[in-house]
Amino acid sequence: QVQLVESGGGLVQAGESLRLSCAASGYTFSTYVMAWFRQAPGKEREFVAAVSRSGSGVYYADSVKGRFTISRDNTKSTAYLQMNSLRSEDTALYYCASQNSQYAASYYRSQETYSIWGQGTQVTVSS
Repeated sequence: QVQLVESGGGLVQAGESLRLSCAASGYTFSTYVMAWFRQAPGKEREFVAAVSRSGSGVYYADSVKGRFTISRDNTKSTAYLQMNSLRSEDTALYYCASQNSQYAASYYRSQETYSIWGQGTQVTVSS
């Protein structure tokens, strides 16, 4: 069964850190691009970060650049999102997603290119 399971969300104070994990199963993880998206209440789901198959290429939304770090461990079939200096505007449901299309890296920000999605993990940042 192909699935992604997120974990690590929670309630933190502004300025604190969280590390999200996304465990994949049922497919060859190393051949898929991994990404994180988020959706705040009343807003559209938006791109946060993506990592290439090997882990050497990383891509970020401007709003999280310098604060968030995406990574992956292909030996554990797991992707991570380290979130530092959290702000109230980072409050959202965070989803991990996976795709193995041959799109160029410029398409990694587009959620339409992702075929596998997790259920999401809630991150709440209080100010």
